[in-house]
Amino acid sequence: MRYYRALSHFFALIKSLLSTGVILKMSRRNTILFLLAGFLWGIPYLFIRVAVDPETGFSPAIVVFIRVFIGALILVPISIYDKSLFVAIKGWKYIAVYALFEMVIPWILIGTAEQSISSGLAGLLVASVPIFSTIISSMYGDKSVWHPRRLFGMAIGFLGVFLLVGIESFTGSSDPIAIFMMLGASVGYAYAVIYITRKMPGVSGVAINAIAMAMTALFYSPALFLLWPDHKISLSATYSVIALGVFSTGIAFAVFFTVMAEIGPTRASLVTYMNTAFAVVLGVLILSEPLTIGIIVGLPLVLIGSYLASRKVNA
Repeated sequence: MRYYRALSHFFALIKSLLSTGVILKMSRRNTILFLLAGFLWGIPYLFIRVAVDPETGFSPAIVVFIRVFIGALILVPISIYDKSLFVAIKGWKYIAVYALFEMVIPWILIGTAEQSISSGLAGLLVASVPIFSTIISSMYGDKSVWHPRRLFGMAIGFLGVFLLVGIESFTGSSDPIAIFMMLGASVGYAYAVIYITRKMPGVSGVAINAIAMAMTALFYSPALFLLWPDHKISLSATYSVIALGVFSTGIAFAVFFTVMAEIGPTRASLVTYMNTAFAVVLGVLILSEPLTIGIIVGLPLVLIGSYLASRKVNA
């Protein structure tokens, strides 16, 4: 029954994307890249959950280091090849702030949180990013935020988060501190993208993230010596952190910015909903995580709210 519910949530999301024309209006190549980006950014929560296991895995800080180190090894050569790295590096001060709110803070929060909550719940909470993005955009003068439809979306989304946090906490299914860590990471994600888009418009996203990953790797490098675990590291944790760096960091960013260049940032941002569906389904199917009442109630509300809140309208 749990597996059936997880799959039904996933296929319901695919149906909603088809009904809005998001997928139907793409070429076959872009559709494949869109789905691939959703998968690559949905599976990291599973990899992180395994990699930070307190008994057989790494510390969250080491996972962040390995992840961004591998990611930088992939993205730096790409951005050197297309000559975008040298343009982006001129804005290193802005990229440092972006790295702080996109990687340094969120990824340590997510890794720490996933030591006590499921990967599916983590992925679901990150789906609140569009809601926080809408609020932050309003602070920068986006008047369309106050359109009734977007306000309704924010209300629905926050209701979903409220019910999710409440149900998970009061039923004892999840640690409330870990849940708020995930929400803090979501706020960081939302601010980082808005900040760097305003400060470095038109600059390659691959190059910006290549530099941000290199900076983050430098920041967390002391963890290799200070926080290396004294227990034996399992092969599953080792493989998970390598896969996290290769597929869900390096390749995922390259794929996402490729598809965004083809279909535009608005439609590309809808990959967030694919991430969530993959995170929940993979957690249930592979890690046998419970599909809790909080997730069943909160998932549709957060996704619908995020979708409505992030849809652009005329001011």
